[in-house]
Amino acid sequence: MRRIISLLMENEPGALSRVVGLFSQRSYNIDSLTVAPTEDNSLSRLTVMTSGDERKIEQITKHLNKLIDVVKLVDLSESAHIERELMLIKVKAVGAQRAEVQRLADIFRGQIVDITATALSIQVTGTSDKLDAFIAAQAENTVLEVARTGVCGISRGDKVLTL
Repeated sequence: MRRIISLLMENEPGALSRVVGLFSQRSYNIDSLTVAPTEDNSLSRLTVMTSGDERKIEQITKHLNKLIDVVKLVDLSESAHIERELMLIKVKAVGAQRAEVQRLADIFRGQIVDITATALSIQVTGTSDKLDAFIAAQAENTVLEVARTGVCGISRGDKVLTL
């Protein structure tokens, strides 16, 4: 089961390595990880996507809550939430292929951010499933390079992750 855990942690050297070390020590896998400072410069927001059954996720959250650097934690998957991921993809595009790549970018609401004589670079934002579908739709086109940010998420409605 895919889970998105978001947490506030102290914005200090070594805090991220302690969180990642916790996953590593217990053989938990991190599917994606995003981290950045919040509006409060003393805190960072970390969003991690991982997989596991209820017991495994419960263990992960308990262990994360024990870390001194972790201020607050929420499992976004437990309630309605918004998630997005950014992908930059470079596709070989010459001749008639070029129009097809542009059409697919339009269908997926992507933006062409760079054009050369032989390739198009496209920015696509959405859920992980949408980005996977965009890559799959490029079946006839040669994908040269893919860079993805990882999932970023926030709860819907009045529920907030703040102090």
